[in-house]
Amino acid sequence: MTLIARRTLLLATAALPLAAKAQSAAAATVDRLHATLLDLMKNARSLGVRGRDQRLRPVMEASFNLPAMTRIAVGPPWTGFPPAQQQALVRAFSDWSVATYASRFDGYGGESFETLGETPRPNGDVLVNTRLNRPNDAPVLLNYLLRDGRIVDVYLTGTISELASRRAEFTAILREGGPERLVAE
Repeated sequence: MTLIARRTLLLATAALPLAAKAQSAAAATVDRLHATLLDLMKNARSLGVRGRDQRLRPVMEASFNLPAMTRIAVGPPWTGFPPAQQQALVRAFSDWSVATYASRFDGYGGESFETLGETPRPNGDVLVNTRLNRPNDAPVLLNYLLRDGRIVDVYLTGTISELASRRAEFTAILREGGPERLVAE
């Protein structure tokens, strides 16, 4: 083996733990979210919707980049809104997101989450591929797109973007009633 080839191999080998550490941080973020969701499911009755919301909110605010997700979901009109309206939209989107998760994960029937792998993207984002295993039903693929360590989109069945779905909804609402209506919804 030539000296150059040996150095290249050593450098590549030394870089592996750094890449693995960055990828495992993304998976750890998703795993924390999944652990919280399982806890909510197992304690759904005793917590109620309000209790699930209260337990889930800090985890979602730490795991998801809700301001970025709001901006992406609102789309191009975002830049035309004054900061106060942008902040109101972020609060409304955050409340809606937490409430949606709190209402969806409302009981436990032996479900489990499984991390299937990670795919680094050329721009530095990481896609964490997971599966929700349901004992009496087909598993559901959930892929999480993370940017700078926080979730910025969720792909249901591996391909249906949560933010693309929200953008389609929000576009119609914004057209009909502006940001005030979107906040009120």
